[in-house]
Amino acid sequence: DIIFSVAKLFFAYGLGNALTFPLSVGGTSILTKERPTVELVTNIVKKNKVTLFFGVPTLYAAMLNSDLKPDNFSTLRLAISAGEALPDHLCRKWNQVTGKNVLDGIGSTEMLHIFISNSKDEIHPGASGKPVPGYEARLKKDDGGFAEINEIGELEVKGPTSAIYYWNKPEKSKATFQGEWTKTGDKYIKNSEGVYTYCGRTDDMMKVSGQYVSPFEIEASLQSHPDVLEAAVVGMKDKDALLKPKAFIVLNKIDAKNNLNIENQLKLHVKKTLTPFKYPRWFEFVSSLPKTATGKIQRFKLRTSK
Repeated sequence: DIIFSVAKLFFAYGLGNALTFPLSVGGTSILTKERPTVELVTNIVKKNKVTLFFGVPTLYAAMLNSDLKPDNFSTLRLAISAGEALPDHLCRKWNQVTGKNVLDGIGSTEMLHIFISNSKDEIHPGASGKPVPGYEARLKKDDGGFAEINEIGELEVKGPTSAIYYWNKPEKSKATFQGEWTKTGDKYIKNSEGVYTYCGRTDDMMKVSGQYVSPFEIEASLQSHPDVLEAAVVGMKDKDALLKPKAFIVLNKIDAKNNLNIENQLKLHVKKTLTPFKYPRWFEFVSSLPKTATGKIQRFKLRTSK
């Protein structure tokens, strides 16, 4: 295999993708110090005949929104995604455009790498998949009990690569590492087939009309609209101090005069694809979303923006 990872070696995701995994099987790893733009990634994959590509959802969205030529990815046998959950429509569109599958999964620095994932023989678009062999997962409810099938709970995981504590952070260590189990801070549901689906970070979840609402679910719905490149959803209080969804939208084409029309379209789109009460009450159109170096959206910055 010839491997290329957009995540750099100083991230847990990139360390596994581009160093430990390739070395463990005698594979070849392609490294670059440059920022992974669509053009750069495409050129590296084509020039080096990459067979395994490790990306993040924001990059997959950007590539699929560009003039993507399937021939440039003809050598791939698999693409992999992590960092944030990969929306259903991006998973399916990548396969339709390139003819290749993309495997979504979830990992964390505390667990070193991906511990729940789709596999080449079992792909569930829009879901993180099942625990990787050697790992166990469970969902805990707010009251401390275990979540039932299709019930939201906080994901905890157990496995051989778990950290034992944070350096010089005893309180955070105590809250995160519960014996053999590690609290991830992610809300998930599990279906009857044992497939885990991401709902959002614990801090990002909101209750609307007395029911838990997943910001990721709303974001995925918004991103499936043809005019939307990226979307982020956070909770905001209305005039009655009740929490409701607010959406930050990056459009494929900037047209300020048409924003009101697009806003109405997006409201209807969410109402049709999800339960009606989940539609965003406010929209803010922006040129970009704040992200970490690995491509994760920094929603805490959006919650504090004016």
